[in-house]
Amino acid sequence: MSESSSGVNTLTGSFPKSHSSQCSDLRVTRTPLSVDQSPDSGLVATPLPSSRFRFVSWRRLEQCDVTGDQLTCPRVREGPSDEELFQREGDDLCLERGRRRRREEEEEGQRWEDRLQENWENCLELNLSYQGLGDPFQKENFLRILRRLIRVEKLQLVDNSLTNLSSVRLPRCRMLNLQRNHLLCLRQLPKLPAVEHLSLSENAIGSLGGLGALGVSPLRSLNLSRNPVTFTQDYRARVFLCLPKLEILDGIPKLPEDSLPTRLQFPETTRMCNIL
Repeated sequence: MSESSSGVNTLTGSFPKSHSSQCSDLRVTRTPLSVDQSPDSGLVATPLPSSRFRFVSWRRLEQCDVTGDQLTCPRVREGPSDEELFQREGDDLCLERGRRRRREEEEEGQRWEDRLQENWENCLELNLSYQGLGDPFQKENFLRILRRLIRVEKLQLVDNSLTNLSSVRLPRCRMLNLQRNHLLCLRQLPKLPAVEHLSLSENAIGSLGGLGALGVSPLRSLNLSRNPVTFTQDYRARVFLCLPKLEILDGIPKLPEDSLPTRLQFPETTRMCNIL
C-alpha cells in the first residue's frame, strides 16, 4: 500500500481516517513532548546530545569553572557511586563497611578543588527546589550542602520531601521557603536566628509545639496554610500570642481580633507556647 503526499491511498483511492477517528484509536498515544518519527516526518530517532549529561553535576563537566554561588538554581542531586550500588547488593557486612568508609571520607572532607568550585559558603541567594531526593545517599548529600550555607539570605527548598532539618543552622537566612515537604512538626525546622519570612505551607504540621523557638527571631510573616495545625481552635490568636513580632499569618495581616486578651479565652495557651 502506498500513499501520495496528500495522504490519499493511491491503490484504493480512499482517504485516511478522519481526525476524530484517529483520536478515538486508543493504540495511538502521544505526549506533548513526543516526536513524530513516521517515515514521512523526516526525523530520525536519535538520542538528544544532552541525554548523557542528565545525571551529571555541573562541576563534573570538563572545562567548567562555574562556582556554586554563580548559579541561581543548581542541580545538586547526585546518585550513589557504582561501588556503593554494588555494596547494596551484597550482605549486611559489606553495607556496614561501605557506610563506615563513607563516614570516614566525609570526615576527611571532599577534595579541596571540589569544595572551592561548590563554594556554598558564599551563596547569598539560592533555589534548591525540586531536586527529586529519592535515595538516602542524595538526602545525606543535600543536608551536607545545607550545612555549608552559612551566608545564604534567601533560600528556596520547595518540594524536596524533606522530613527533618533540625541539624541545619542558617545563621543569615532572612527568607526560607519550605513549601510542599514532609515536615511533621515545627521542631524539625533548621535553626533560623535571622529569619523574617518563613513559608511552611503544604506540609503535615499538626501542632504548634516548638513555635516558641521562632520567637527570638525577627519573624514578620509566617505561612502555615494547608497544614492540619490550622484547624486548631483559636489557631491565629495562639500563633500571634507566641510570636508578638509577627505581622502576617497565612497571607493575612494581623487583625484586631487576633490581639484580644487571650488569657481570658484559653489560659492553657501560655503553657503551650513555652514548649521549645
